Amino acid sequence: MGADAFRYASFSGAAIGPHVPDLARLRIAIFRDYPYLYDGDEAYEREYLRTYVDSPRSLAMLVYEGDALVGATTGLPLADEPEDVQRPFAAAGHDVAGIFYCGESVLHARWRGRGIYRRMFLAREAHARALGGFRTAAFCCVQRPPDHPLRPADYAPLDPVWRRFGYVERPDLETAFDWKDVGDSQPSVKPMRFWTKALA
Repeated sequence: MGADAFRYASFSGAAIGPHVPDLARLRIAIFRDYPYLYDGDEAYEREYLRTYVDSPRSLAMLVYEGDALVGATTGLPLADEPEDVQRPFAAAGHDVAGIFYCGESVLHARWRGRGIYRRMFLAREAHARALGGFRTAAFCCVQRPPDHPLRPADYAPLDPVWRRFGYVERPDLETAFDWKDVGDSQPSVKPMRFWTKALA
């Protein structure tokens, strides 16, 4: 079953609202795995996803197998993100207004390797181009030490995939988010590194 066998539905701004509960559950399930190890919190999810609901230029593309939500990707203008996401770019002298921020691309493991992940990236870039005025697409990912005790023996970082999609790792652009790891009692701060791509 290839990528074309799934159903894709895209929403912007307030139209994302009715899908927040399903999207939150999907994020909690996928991000529980390494490297995020996110011990899901529904209150955090509502706060995080409200940013996309409040932005009229946002995108949420949902991927369905039948009626089941199996994947999703989000994005919005970086200028609509909280200050801690904008800060590394502003501090480095980048024009925040010209950057489209790609939130997450989450997909159940069963359906990986079928071209859906690539379609998610292309959808966000196409949305940014359709909006106009964006020169750069950017996303960030958590940085874990290579000797992290919960790193699976067969873990394969997605860095090579992102490079094939045209993204460049930016050690000069970093921020930090906090959440509670699986097995921890309190949230802790996680370093996050950006990757960027020039939009033609």
